[in-house]
Amino acid sequence: MPTIEAQNLCKEYTGKKALEDVNFRVENGEIFVVIGPNGAGKTTLLRILDLLDEPSSGTILFDGTTVNYSARNRQALRRRIGMVFQQTVLFNTSVFNNAAYGLKVRGENRKDIEKRVKEALKTVQLEGFESKNALKLSGGEAQRVALAQALVTEPEVLLLDEPTANLDPRNVSIVEEALSWVNKEKKTTMVIATHNVFQTETLAKRAALLLEGKIVKVGAPQEIFTLPSKLLASYARLENVFSGVSKVTGEGTSLVDVGDGVQIETAFEKTGNTTVFVRPEDIILSLNPIVSSARNSFEGRIVEIFDLGAIVKLRVKAGRDFTVQITKRSFNDMQLNIDSKVFLAFKASSVQTV
Repeated sequence: MPTIEAQNLCKEYTGKKALEDVNFRVENGEIFVVIGPNGAGKTTLLRILDLLDEPSSGTILFDGTTVNYSARNRQALRRRIGMVFQQTVLFNTSVFNNAAYGLKVRGENRKDIEKRVKEALKTVQLEGFESKNALKLSGGEAQRVALAQALVTEPEVLLLDEPTANLDPRNVSIVEEALSWVNKEKKTTMVIATHNVFQTETLAKRAALLLEGKIVKVGAPQEIFTLPSKLLASYARLENVFSGVSKVTGEGTSLVDVGDGVQIETAFEKTGNTTVFVRPEDIILSLNPIVSSARNSFEGRIVEIFDLGAIVKLRVKAGRDFTVQITKRSFNDMQLNIDSKVFLAFKASSVQTV
């Protein structure tokens, strides 16, 4: 019997469909990832699963039973669910008090609270942080406190909205290790919303690709990421896929306006709507402005880092988001981190059409 099931789920806000005919089920003890770009409807879906919002139509089932949205039933169900939001909100008090909040609200005794908070902080590698003020922690440490706050109540279902967005590689690794351990040892069912391809491949046995409020595909990550490129073109997080309007320059090239002030020059001549992509390994990255024959040059800042062993992939905000691949040695030599200013360059001939 599935722990969670969504049947024909729809959600509308002032006439706009945030979710449309969403169907999936999450098995007991499974890590299920919902992957999609910003604005796809991931947060809306998690808020419905957390019973914070009601769907406009459709049904949510927990353990085969249809969710009743009466106040009493909703409260009882939410006690079985833990939620980690993308925007961390902590109280102006100690790490211990923040982690213990859910247990105190439930009236647990002090001895049990101390035991469970200690275990949760150990799981997220924050032992010794108990007396520190939570508001003085780094972003990664704060996110780990928020995770401990959710874990301490020992939820049957854990919902996570972009749990490692904008974290450095060390904190990403700690969070992912904690989630894997909790799933394995506690058999906790998890639904993770993310745009992170690598995290999906690392944590999930099954995933759902959510685009514009619709689930396009449910399956193993490798099945999803081998979908036809035209289908994935609307998911700009995958391998620098951009759509825009192309104009011929008269010099044997074209300029494709992909929005946010970014124009990409190509080595082909084309007019009208077009979709292009650039391989991450074809983009040169530097700490200083790049002097070369490359027709495309942009300045940006690193917003996400994916440590893949011998290579490192970076997400760089340069008007639009670009994924860049460099060697681990180059990454270390340049001493890169979140928010480092960098310069990107790639040739017009490196720009391909979908």
